[in-house]
Amino acid sequence: MKIDNNKMVSLIYELRENDSNGRIIEALDEARPLKFIYGTGRLLPVFESNISLLKEGDIFRFTLNAEMAYGDKREEMIINVPVAVFETDGKINEDICRVGNEVPMTDSDGNPLTGIINEITDTYVRMDFNHPMAGLDLFFSGKIVEVREATEHELAVTMNPCSWGCSRKEHSDCTGSCS
Repeated sequence: MKIDNNKMVSLIYELRENDSNGRIIEALDEARPLKFIYGTGRLLPVFESNISLLKEGDIFRFTLNAEMAYGDKREEMIINVPVAVFETDGKINEDICRVGNEVPMTDSDGNPLTGIINEITDTYVRMDFNHPMAGLDLFFSGKIVEVREATEHELAVTMNPCSWGCSRKEHSDCTGSCS
C-alpha cells in the first residue's frame, strides 16, 4: 500500500545535522517508530512531500534546508526575561534556572512555548525561544515500516483539536475532555 492522505504510516529514521556525516540529532528504530496519519498537518509538509507515494519497505534519504524545515534563527526570539520570574522566596530556583535547561513557559496570550536558557545575570535570564532545530539543515534517512488504512478511531482522535492539547475556549468544536 502506498502512502496517501489518511493512511496510518509507521517509519524509522535517523536525523542528522547537514548531511549523512553530520551529528545525529535523533534516531528512531523499529522498537520506537514514528507513527502518524499522513496528510493531517502533524508533520512538516515538506517532510510529508518527500515520502509521499512511498510504500512499506521503501527507503528514503533527503535533506531539508533550514528554510524548508524550522526556519532560520530569529534574533527577536532571543529575549531577556527578568530574573525575578525564576525566583521563589527571593532566591533563584536552580532546579529550573540553569544554562542549557529547556523551560516550558507561556506567552502573554497564554500560548505554550519552550525556551532554552543561554545566560544568567543578576538582573535577567537570556532565553532562546527559537525552535531547537531552527537554523539547521536536516538530513533524514530511513525506512517505511508500515502503511495501512487508519481506523475510524485513529482518524477521530487525530482530527479532534482537543487531542492536540487545546482548550475549549480556543476551539468551540472540542467534544473530548478538554479543560
